[in-house]
Amino acid sequence: MKKLRYETLLPFYYWLWKRWRERRWERFMDCLKPALADKVLDVGGCAFDWKGRGNVIGAVDLLNLIPASAPEMLDSPKLRCYQGDGRALEFGDQYYDIVFSNSVIEHVGGWKDQQAFAAEMRRVGRRLWVQTPALACPVEPHYLGLFIHWFPSAWHVPLARWTSVVGYTGADLLSIADNTRLLTKKEFRTLFPDCEIWTERLLWVFPKSYVAIRRG
Repeated sequence: MKKLRYETLLPFYYWLWKRWRERRWERFMDCLKPALADKVLDVGGCAFDWKGRGNVIGAVDLLNLIPASAPEMLDSPKLRCYQGDGRALEFGDQYYDIVFSNSVIEHVGGWKDQQAFAAEMRRVGRRLWVQTPALACPVEPHYLGLFIHWFPSAWHVPLARWTSVVGYTGADLLSIADNTRLLTKKEFRTLFPDCEIWTERLLWVFPKSYVAIRRG
């Protein structure tokens, strides 16, 4: 059987991403009210996430295990790239006005790693915006398949191979399975006890993702 090229999925991803990105950005603006002078840290993000936001935020520091590139983009904040581990940040307490992280905490390791990551977010940032896909969503976003993540972990790769969109692209499913741990809302609330937890919904019914928000 001819494999589906991963590149053919990109327009679909981009369409969904653009819709959710704008909706999240409106919520982000309403809750955290960023200013041009705010110091912002994006843990695990990329330059494109901030494209066109330069009229609101003056500068963003991007931190990744492998430093991302930061090309100059029209109407974007000044971007600086750092290498570091979100579980052990080399910044002082409340060093940043805003700490931002999108779809990263589910990839940092097991529960203890996620606890360390969340503790560092809360320590370094005065205000927080930390998002993660919801385990309760019937669509597993990394495989684009239904219900796969609700089965025992040993089943994830075989199920994804034959029942998910990404499985038909020939992607490294084992790597996805080994590096993804989705969170329940109860677990996420435990990680961010001093934050408001916003539930983003799919089709107005199913939990799609959770966002920890600390307004400061």
